[in-house]
Amino acid sequence: MSPRSFTGASTLDDDALALALAPALTPGGIVPSPNFFRGFATRPQILARGLLVLADITATRYFRYTPTAMRDPVLTAHGDRLRAECFSACNGVHARLDLLADGFDGGDIGYGTTNVDIGPTMRTALAAVHRHALLHLSVGVDGMTVSDPDASHTQRPVAMPHRWIRALGNVAEMHRDLHRAFTVDAVAARRFLATVPAATGVGRSGWLTPSASGVRVATRPTRDAVHVDGLHRLAAAKRLLPHIAGMTVYGPAGAEPGPAVVEFSLPSARLVLGLTEQTWRGHSGEGALLHALASATVRDDADALSTELAFEPAVDIDRLARDTHLGIAAVRDALAVLASSGRIGWDLHDSAYFHRELPDHRDRVDTDNPRLVAARALAADGAVTETGPNTWTVSTGTTEYRVTGGNRCTCTWYLRHADRRGPCRHLLAVRIHRKDPA
Repeated sequence: MSPRSFTGASTLDDDALALALAPALTPGGIVPSPNFFRGFATRPQILARGLLVLADITATRYFRYTPTAMRDPVLTAHGDRLRAECFSACNGVHARLDLLADGFDGGDIGYGTTNVDIGPTMRTALAAVHRHALLHLSVGVDGMTVSDPDASHTQRPVAMPHRWIRALGNVAEMHRDLHRAFTVDAVAARRFLATVPAATGVGRSGWLTPSASGVRVATRPTRDAVHVDGLHRLAAAKRLLPHIAGMTVYGPAGAEPGPAVVEFSLPSARLVLGLTEQTWRGHSGEGALLHALASATVRDDADALSTELAFEPAVDIDRLARDTHLGIAAVRDALAVLASSGRIGWDLHDSAYFHRELPDHRDRVDTDNPRLVAARALAADGAVTETGPNTWTVSTGTTEYRVTGGNRCTCTWYLRHADRRGPCRHLLAVRIHRKDPA
């Protein structure tokens, strides 16, 4: 398959990525200027309020609450669903609205990715949508248009914050390791959501725990409990409170603190909110992809993989391994490289990667991961020395650090963060040295 070019407007600077619409990879070939969808929403209020939830989140800084002017979700069409994604202004909340095919009527969902702003006029129009409204949605090369019998409102493609690219990749890797802790029905989910503090309120934290009455917030972990720091980061979902049909909570195995995901099921849709381990931490600085990016051949493998992707809502890893003649482990590492460019996401509901298409910049892996660059330099300079079984010394100037087992280090970074924010440069240097010793 030949390389794909975008519609001409994609630009990258130090702060933001301006997206043109990605060309569609369809069963009939490449469509250079596609439209995602033109049709009517069967559940207009869920569509309208769901988009407003994303607009609320991306306009909010939850750590030391501050409203901002950002309201610009990323839209991806997969043929069987539309996905709209955004991050909070503090980067500590990832939100994704999955609009499923049976939520639309009178049109086919296409393929592609773009980024639009939900400005004040669009917000006002969406807020006025009632349950039985006739609401038409059009998403394509010119942006997003929402129409009712009285008026149409269009939002043009806008620039995506550059930090979102890093954050999209980290989210994919962080969520891939989470497990389904518990699920509750509509009554329990609504009861819990009604108790969540407002975004402007005092942050409340605790262990979300299933109980006979639904969900309680406990001070200590129990079986199937998931810790959430800053419950007020879920407050935006209250716009959809009357429509909530259930809730699933995901967290690390073993009832340990870590990132958490709360998925609200809706008629013909899902709202997924991903939260960092601590309110003040942002997804763009987590470093979750560093281990996978350390392989010497991973970028070439990623190039081979990228030609096989076609906006799949669920990426078939076994098929990719067969078609590219790579092993499963190599495919997973290559997907991590594509994730670092924002081109791969992870859907916990389906337990599968999905493809979104953003302009690829081959040097972004180095630009966004200075620890990886430093580790490569250490390995290349011969700073790694094996000193015993599963033990290495990494010399940095006059200081030496001891790495044991390939996953523990004596440096300040490891002592402070362990592996919760990605490996330190010394662990990465050892991994690079072991695969390609000097």
